[in-house]
Amino acid sequence: MVNKILFWTAFGLGTRFWQLGLEMRPFFNKESLWVWPLFGGIGASFGYWYQGVEDKQQYILMMRKESLLEKRARRAMREVQEAEKSEA
Repeated sequence: MVNKILFWTAFGLGTRFWQLGLEMRPFFNKESLWVWPLFGGIGASFGYWYQGVEDKQQYILMMRKESLLEKRARRAMREVQEAEKSEA
């Protein structure tokens, strides 16, 4: 979980770095130092949200997989029972 949050924090800081590079402004200006944590925080909050979405999707996929496996097992049992009935 932490790796996604750290990645998106670094992405937010990289975005600020790129923005200042495009504008050809100094990277660490006294008047605009407060913006660095803002970009990092926005990136971190996106990473936290994205991790929650991924966890929910993984849970849904796991439940769907279990459901399909149970359905296959029931079908196999039914086919075995039908084969036994047709033999008798």
